[in-house]
Amino acid sequence: MPAARRFPLLLIGAFFALYVIWGSTYLAIRIGIETWPPLMMAGVRFTIAGSILFAFMRFRGAPMPTWKQWKAAGMIGFLLLACGNGGVTLAEHAGVASGVAALAVASVPLFTLLFGLFWGHRNTGLEWAGILLGLVGISLLNLGSNLQASPMGAALVIFAAATWAFGSVWSRYLPLPSGPMASACEMLVAGAVLLLGSFVSGERVTQSPGLSGWLVMAYLVVFGSIVAFSSYMYLLKNVRPAAATSYCYVNPAVAVLLGVLFAGEHIGWAEGAAMAVIISAVVLIGLPQWRKQKPVEKG
Repeated sequence: MPAARRFPLLLIGAFFALYVIWGSTYLAIRIGIETWPPLMMAGVRFTIAGSILFAFMRFRGAPMPTWKQWKAAGMIGFLLLACGNGGVTLAEHAGVASGVAALAVASVPLFTLLFGLFWGHRNTGLEWAGILLGLVGISLLNLGSNLQASPMGAALVIFAAATWAFGSVWSRYLPLPSGPMASACEMLVAGAVLLLGSFVSGERVTQSPGLSGWLVMAYLVVFGSIVAFSSYMYLLKNVRPAAATSYCYVNPAVAVLLGVLFAGEHIGWAEGAAMAVIISAVVLIGLPQWRKQKPVEKG
């Protein structure tokens, strides 16, 4: 296949992975916690995915991370995956609908801008408008019957978004391993933390997860943790950063649609209004990036 034709197909596949696969992981988690204890499921997922990615990178000749790099990756893995993804998993286990969880996590760019102030970042007027609009969206989301029925779930999903954002900003200033090796180390550390949390909290597997439970686990490991991440890295190298991060606009809609169609979830007027407001806020925040970025030169 000619390179010119293969390149667009890779782009299409990568965007599909970010938009659809990452959007579908919320429903996959919702299905998985029916047979897996929540912390154990997240811990097993990242332990397996991290092991596969770590072994692959070492096979490709990536250097063994130093102790300093392991510590940095461990802190980011704890914030993004153990607290972030683990918080989402616990929130869904507490009764938060998968689509509503995705809407709350869509607020990550808002928290990212706020935490960036700690490192001296200055936000534009448009970005401040996006932050304020996003806070309105979060308020609307909490007025919905879904989060009101589960106050603990509401707190967990907002906590997950905040820790993911804080870890994302902090990661820019830490000596992480290069390339996908950083993600592999983060997954391994997060997997260990989540499994320890599962043990301490007394989680037990009372029955076999069954075929559906193992299929969900395989989907989260292979597609949610490895394929989607690799696609994200590919897009960062071949398109503008604002385009690569545009999944923030699409994932909530995908998660809501899949939850309604396949899990019988109901999204009320407050959640629907919150989706429109939060996505509009994220678009506002992304506008300066689109304006500043130059088109990628084609070879």
